Amino acid sequence: MSDPKPVDTKTLLEWSARYHTPNYGRAPICLVRGDGVRVWDSDGREYLDFAAGIAVAALGHCHPTITGAIREAAATLLHVSNLYHTAPQIHLAKLLCEHSFADRVFFCNSGAEANEAALKLARKYAKERLASDRFEIIATRDSFHGRTLATVTATGQEKYQHGFEPLVPGFKHVPYNDLRAMERALDNRTAAIIVEPIQGEGGVHVPDADYLPGLRKLCDQSGALLILDEVQTGLGRTGKLWGYQHAGVEPDIMTLAKALANGVPMGAMLAREEVARALTPGTHASTFGGTPFVASVALATLTTILGEKIPERAARTGAYLMERLLALARQRPVVRAVRGRGLLIGLELSRPAGPIVDACRDAGLLVLTAGERVLRLAPPLIVDERDCDRALATIDAMLARSTS
Repeated sequence: MSDPKPVDTKTLLEWSARYHTPNYGRAPICLVRGDGVRVWDSDGREYLDFAAGIAVAALGHCHPTITGAIREAAATLLHVSNLYHTAPQIHLAKLLCEHSFADRVFFCNSGAEANEAALKLARKYAKERLASDRFEIIATRDSFHGRTLATVTATGQEKYQHGFEPLVPGFKHVPYNDLRAMERALDNRTAAIIVEPIQGEGGVHVPDADYLPGLRKLCDQSGALLILDEVQTGLGRTGKLWGYQHAGVEPDIMTLAKALANGVPMGAMLAREEVARALTPGTHASTFGGTPFVASVALATLTTILGEKIPERAARTGAYLMERLLALARQRPVVRAVRGRGLLIGLELSRPAGPIVDACRDAGLLVLTAGERVLRLAPPLIVDERDCDRALATIDAMLARSTS
């Protein structure tokens, strides 16, 4: 058994290098504690967290309501499987449906699993309701939909697919925000279109106002389903509860994860009644999906997001942050563009963003990349203007240093 006594940071990082699979490029710090929009490492150093676990900790770290829900749920019932009904899962499904387009919910453990379920549902629905040879999925270039074999195939970035060929057949990719390309790709084998309302990992790309309505029209005309991957954009991140609400359209299927349980692993696939009926007993399942423990935490998260009007807060703070980033960009030629919505913002740079991320971390600010040259900001949705000002000052200083 491992020694339970505390060990120094150097030893921890040595053990990490020795015992973990080498598939992560981890920063050379070990985080041990969080509170609100701040985290601390094993050496006691404080960081302002504008990464939020990659847009996960929407309510910040150790939110008292979420912590209370975790404690209560852990002392009540952790797991019984989906062979039985559990009240937290039922209440959560009801709340999600009441506050979205959806009629039905399937629970799982991650965004990749949610997208996997969506792809399976789309194929099954198309084969049963439309034609036996309707199975193709159209996705977009620069998208990101997960790391399973099917979702990495749907992902429109070759760097995530390299070495895992042959990929799953039946997928096409077209440029994002290009309705004509999507229309040309549609044919009598198309089962569904899957897109992100805003591309996150691909560079924080916000589509034109007519893009999602145009996709909705194409799907209505062709019979294909519209799947919206809201794993990163859902739960208030963009300034509305769901990203699709900015476009005034509704999908047939939507996928969620990340912020759904504020850090406890959970995913969900939501669907319209007609579509969801294709998932008959035994066609899809998840042992851990929507356990009473995680459903209780997600229920507390969603209730807090709704009750405290967190999307509206994200819209206000995001507008404040965006305005000041645009002003910064006018002073720093290294910033080529600022784009985003709510508190999902990207700064496209004229040089690789990785060194800026490292410099910000050394200065006490955690930020992300979104592709090679985009600096991504995705702070907890409870962040205030004072912390935004501190983050802006750090980013400005690091950009200035990088060009000196």
